[in-house]
Amino acid sequence: MTSRDSEMGNPATGIGLPAPRPAPRLQPAAVLELLKPVTWFPPMWAFGCGVAASGVNVLENFPLIALGVLLTGPMVCGMSQAVNDWFDRHVDAINEPNRPIPSGRMPGMWGLYVAIAWTLASLAIGLALGPWGFAATVLAVVMAWIYSAPPLRLKQNGWWGNLACGLSYETLPWITAVAVLTASAPDARVVAIAVLYGLGAHGIMTLNDFKSIEGDTRFGLRSLPVILGAPRAARVACLFMAAPQAVVVALLMLWGMPIAAGLIAASLLAQFALMRKLLRDPRGLAPWYNGTGITLYVAGMMAAAVALAP
Repeated sequence: MTSRDSEMGNPATGIGLPAPRPAPRLQPAAVLELLKPVTWFPPMWAFGCGVAASGVNVLENFPLIALGVLLTGPMVCGMSQAVNDWFDRHVDAINEPNRPIPSGRMPGMWGLYVAIAWTLASLAIGLALGPWGFAATVLAVVMAWIYSAPPLRLKQNGWWGNLACGLSYETLPWITAVAVLTASAPDARVVAIAVLYGLGAHGIMTLNDFKSIEGDTRFGLRSLPVILGAPRAARVACLFMAAPQAVVVALLMLWGMPIAAGLIAASLLAQFALMRKLLRDPRGLAPWYNGTGITLYVAGMMAAAVALAP
């Protein structure tokens, strides 16, 4: 066939159309990237805090604990990331175009299919954890979908969306672990501390929104950096992170747990020093604070959990 034949088509077949391009294929590595393993740590750590607060023998309950860690991290958290990326694909095309969906490495409807499959698998694993575990899984799944999906799409408002996310990532796994391992409702003190740390995570979620200001503004997502501006949003984030920890210190002192209270107070003082630096350049230093201040925050969570163990 001559070069002119190749341009016009094969005259023997009478077809003058160019050869069809192969359909894009799903890349397996893109599925793992969609589930964002780096985000699994917070709920897994919170579940670990619940294990510590329950006071059970870890070795005797290891299969149940391992199943809970699998559920909170790779399954439910991974599912929430897939749901979020599917409904944020247009925003991500501006903020993070290299993500699997906007980059085309996860073509067609595959992002939605993965989100649905992980939802169903999470519910199945939750069922294996008994009534407490299944109830918590149902709640977590519902929260993940209404956070990202219309018509509610809680993430459209930074106040409510960050609250839902913080309670789902920190409070719910903590309480679930205690309930599953003790087969009973958690102690009121455990619930109080878990809720406080979940409220504090509101500030952590705000720090994560600094990287998405341009896309959020264009598509009408009212994150706190968009609503308040970066400097004010950073101050609000610091307040949300610090105030619940101060209340935790006071409660632990009231309950006769001075060692844990002292450790968390020392951690909070160190966080204050780091926050002063963060406030100089919130957009540039938010990733740095996630690796420093948040590490101190979650260390305090575990100190409180150990102190609460029967």
